[in-house]
Amino acid sequence: MKRALGPIAVVFLLLVSTLHGAESPYVTGKIVDIQQKAHTKVLYYLVNTPITRDDPYFEIQVQVKDKIYTGEYSPRHAADLLPEAWRPDAEVKLRLEKHTMFLKRPDGEALEFGITRRVAAPAAPQAPPSAPPQQ
Repeated sequence: MKRALGPIAVVFLLLVSTLHGAESPYVTGKIVDIQQKAHTKVLYYLVNTPITRDDPYFEIQVQVKDKIYTGEYSPRHAADLLPEAWRPDAEVKLRLEKHTMFLKRPDGEALEFGITRRVAAPAAPQAPPSAPPQQ
């Protein structure tokens, strides 16, 4: 009887631990910047002249608390765009993992961005102290 309980307990603990760590919760961040860029890829050379193709991608910077995460998203088709609601200073829900961030679109689906950089957010400028009123 005791031999049967050991494996059952191990399976139960593994099941609980995988369910607990299955998905990180979404947090709220603020979009700092969005840019559409292109990676230029050399396809082949024709008489010492490179024949290239531009592969478009989007670079987005999102601030979460005191860090700014920069991520890249390569659309499936060159004409694909990001949601119109994603503008600088807009709030967005995102889930962070080690090398990836998932930004939730307004329709509820998530787009996967590869994290390319993490930096500390600059400190907010403080207002200069006001002079005491003179009498």
